[in-house]
Amino acid sequence: MPIHCTHCRPFIRRQPGSGRAFIEIFVRAYQDSDGDGIGDLRGLISRLDHLHQLGVRGIWLMPVTRSADRDHGYATTDFRGVEPDYGTLADMRELLRQAHRRGIGVIMDYVINHGSHEFPPFQAALADASSPYRPWFLWSQEAPKGWDIWGKNPWYHAASKPWTFEGEWKDLPAPPPGAQGFYFGTFGANMPDFNLRHAPALRYHLDSLRFWMNLGLDGVRLDAVPHMVENSAQDWNDQPESRALTKQLQDLVKSYPKRYTVCEATASPEVYGRADVCGGAFAFSLIPHIVAAPKGDAAAVRAMVDYWKSAPPGMATFLSNHDIFAGQRAWDQFGANEARYKLAASTYLLMPGTPFIYYGEEVGQAGLPGLKGDLPIRGPMSWDTRPHAGFTKGTPFRAAAPNAATHNVLAQSAGTRSILRHYRDMLALRNGHPSIARGTWEHAFADGLVMGFQRALGPERTLVLINYGQAHREVALPGLGASSRAELLWASAPHMAGRLIPTASAPALRPTAHALPAQSVQVWRISPAS
Repeated sequence: MPIHCTHCRPFIRRQPGSGRAFIEIFVRAYQDSDGDGIGDLRGLISRLDHLHQLGVRGIWLMPVTRSADRDHGYATTDFRGVEPDYGTLADMRELLRQAHRRGIGVIMDYVINHGSHEFPPFQAALADASSPYRPWFLWSQEAPKGWDIWGKNPWYHAASKPWTFEGEWKDLPAPPPGAQGFYFGTFGANMPDFNLRHAPALRYHLDSLRFWMNLGLDGVRLDAVPHMVENSAQDWNDQPESRALTKQLQDLVKSYPKRYTVCEATASPEVYGRADVCGGAFAFSLIPHIVAAPKGDAAAVRAMVDYWKSAPPGMATFLSNHDIFAGQRAWDQFGANEARYKLAASTYLLMPGTPFIYYGEEVGQAGLPGLKGDLPIRGPMSWDTRPHAGFTKGTPFRAAAPNAATHNVLAQSAGTRSILRHYRDMLALRNGHPSIARGTWEHAFADGLVMGFQRALGPERTLVLINYGQAHREVALPGLGASSRAELLWASAPHMAGRLIPTASAPALRPTAHALPAQSVQVWRISPAS
């Protein structure tokens, strides 16, 4: 049972994830407060006013627990302690206090599938086969046959110390003939999987989640949930037991008031997004269409319209995140084309679901050239034109973005046509109109490179129109009567060159042949005829 305490409840009026936008933050790369070149929690606290002005209502922290990797944080060594590079539990409490003062909820990554090879219980299991911690992990005396996960064998010979290997796991040398004593690691030898069928191991994680909820955290992003339980070499991904366990985790977190769960589930994300599994999941199958539509892909426009006919409303949308498999930074995906960039941002910030902005996306931050794997998309945040883009007064752990001189918070705040101004406008619409944040998806249509849809909640109804094409279009608007009243809330100039100020000469809404300039967005309030 949860232990509720008066000092640890979230101080936000609405549950995070109820259609309000989040920002995903890699603390190591966000803001350094002490000059060691590494971002930390106090640095993040110092930048909360930027997030409040941006309009996000939630923060997703990539792992802030103590880890062995000294970078991304997914190789956890202490599931209830803060990474020393980032600060202390007292700093975490202060972050929660300051964020809640600004109406911003905070969730964090919880990595339940695996720990680090340095996690003390795994070290105890390695040292003694009779250790009570041995069943916390998955073992086989002989090397299991027939396994292949992403081109590699996930069973590792413990005595060979495979975690010391520095190459790709698929290139790990085979163990010696007759080797015995293997453990299982979905993501590599340095991150052994937990045996979540073993009650004490599962109990440890349930109690760890309670620890963070009691601290006042507003929820969790559950990492890699389809991989929690494997049944065989053929049946290792998205097993029924993993779905059932995900629901158990959701129930625990939401037994605390106003808490939120969202899951990373690249397998069957729409299933995990259902209320009877996780209640929220990242929409990996939708995101390629959001990126393709502004590039002129009419099929992607149709796919977006169709997606929300059946997808759960709890799906989480985004343009990119911390994993390169999900795509490069948005700036690089759109080849520095700001019109396409803004069209994509408008798309996912105005449609259903819970949007997640990746830190730096709001200013058009570019990825880092010349690095491998996920590193190009995990560079320091671009704040201003000072050395290292204002991220640190010391030597940064990674270089600044190549476009930091122009695409930083300070410079973009001054521009009326900037990407940052556009993100603030879109989030103001989402925060100011409940139908956009939480409304239904109605009268959606695709007409070539034009998409339109209505959002409705209670008496409020809004209409969003997006022309992704390079040419002016006239389109029919389904679901509108000739006598419907319409008020223009927001409109872009052609080619997304800033916004138009609604005036008495603003365009009228014409249900049978409505004009949309090239590469433009319009948002209307719809009222029935009086």
